[in-house]
Amino acid sequence: MSVTLQPICQNELPILYIDQDLILVNKPSGLLSVPGRDPQHYDSVYSRLLNHYDEIHVVHRLDMDTSGVMVMARHKEALRHLSRQFQQRRVNKHYIAWVDGQLQPSAGEVDLPLRCDWPNRPLQMVDMLLGKPSLTRYEAVHYDQHRNATLVQLYPHTGRSHQLRVHMAALGHPILGCRFYAHEQALAKASRLQLHAEFLGILQPSTNLPLSQQAGADHFL
Repeated sequence: MSVTLQPICQNELPILYIDQDLILVNKPSGLLSVPGRDPQHYDSVYSRLLNHYDEIHVVHRLDMDTSGVMVMARHKEALRHLSRQFQQRRVNKHYIAWVDGQLQPSAGEVDLPLRCDWPNRPLQMVDMLLGKPSLTRYEAVHYDQHRNATLVQLYPHTGRSHQLRVHMAALGHPILGCRFYAHEQALAKASRLQLHAEFLGILQPSTNLPLSQQAGADHFL
């Protein structure tokens, strides 16, 4: 007897744009980018799209707790084209996040190398000797005095795992709702991770012309 697995994430997966080469979606928080090893974790951006399209390829990923714009390729040539853009850092992207406290200075950059904290995987850590170069620029947008939290735009130059979470925590301003790096007070200020991939700009594989998509964040503070 077969058992129907219920999705862990009940939110829909909005399609923002689609053509013959790619699909841009607005991934909800709580949905995996790709299936996990456990059959209970099969539900993902990849598996949902594969239910409706003959061929889907993963170009990049967002953490399960992170929401926002993702691109998936519809055939292998598009995958190669898009993957090169990410590898060569030709992709234009930025995130928005609520972080704890008031950012001072209100704009700057975090240049701290990161590596996996192996005994505590999937956590990452700053390591000045063995870490991989990691750079994030940030700019405060609004300070909420009542919540003592700052809405900030984040511009990752590199794409390390958990980079934005670790870099903001290293500044002393962890992202609200972050179950990995936020202290108890910052964790309690939000019911979900307050990190959203707001904008993604790429080159369309067939035309090589700029293509961009922006998506607002639902369920933010």
